[in-house]
Amino acid sequence: MMDPVLKKKLGNIKITLASKSPRRHNLMTALGIEFTVNPAGVDEHYPSHLVREQIPVFLAELKSEAFPQDKIAINELVITADTIVWLNDAVLSKPEDREDAIRILKELSGNMHEVYSGVCLKSKSKIKSFSACSEVYFRKLKDEEIAYYVDAYKPFDKAGAYGIQEWIGYIGIEKISGSFFNVMGLPTQKLYDELLKF
Repeated sequence: MMDPVLKKKLGNIKITLASKSPRRHNLMTALGIEFTVNPAGVDEHYPSHLVREQIPVFLAELKSEAFPQDKIAINELVITADTIVWLNDAVLSKPEDREDAIRILKELSGNMHEVYSGVCLKSKSKIKSFSACSEVYFRKLKDEEIAYYVDAYKPFDKAGAYGIQEWIGYIGIEKISGSFFNVMGLPTQKLYDELLKF
């Protein structure tokens, strides 16, 4: 059931979440938002000069292009999003295989990295994009901890090769500055505020 504040603002607007991420689905549901899922199938490439939050915002807007404004219904709102992990002035993408996942987690081990999410809200008459950043601090991880996590959880669909809500987050993360849910893939508090303003 949607909370009364958001329901009053959105009224009869139908929300489309253009994402196949089960984590985003769960977070939207936990926010009390009723939505349908219609993933945007786009080639997620971005210009090489983009950095930090510019990258996920660009990709969220790119995904939104799969929904031209003249094809969006009067009472429809499309939400697209993207999340990246940023370390040492570079993006840590989804791992290609087991060895790549282990390599990425060894890079994160003992370091602080940033997680940036970009979100695009699009209706027939408006477009609004925004971003959020969280700083995540990993303690030094043992090689056997990394191997166990990769083998047990197979984080090959996750940017940075980890899910904060999984075992590695329980034992490896010392602290976070910013939104926990942003690290999962959707800055829920900021999304809620932006929906109220949209």
